[in-house]
Amino acid sequence: MGKSSDGRLVWNHSTHIPKLIPVLEKLLRVGDIRTITPGEIKTTRSHIPKLQIKVSVPIRGGFKLIARKAKAVQEVFILTTLDQASLETAIAQVLETSRT
Repeated sequence: MGKSSDGRLVWNHSTHIPKLIPVLEKLLRVGDIRTITPGEIKTTRSHIPKLQIKVSVPIRGGFKLIARKAKAVQEVFILTTLDQASLETAIAQVLETSRT
């Protein structure tokens, strides 16, 4: 994965899942990620105590992720040249370093 600092985080909404923005900012430092855009927050019935981020589906130029914490769920759109396995590895590493 190449290092790049020209990725950007788009602020479309005023609210985000707790601790999501710092994780996304760290993910930008991985490189090969052009744009991260968090979507709308929705509520769910299940409770997830720790922040989880999973790759959902491919989109044109990247992937849609699903971020969950507590009773909130938020879509996150990432434009990247990384393949799905590399993105999943990067997400796992960033989440692990964010929890320690």
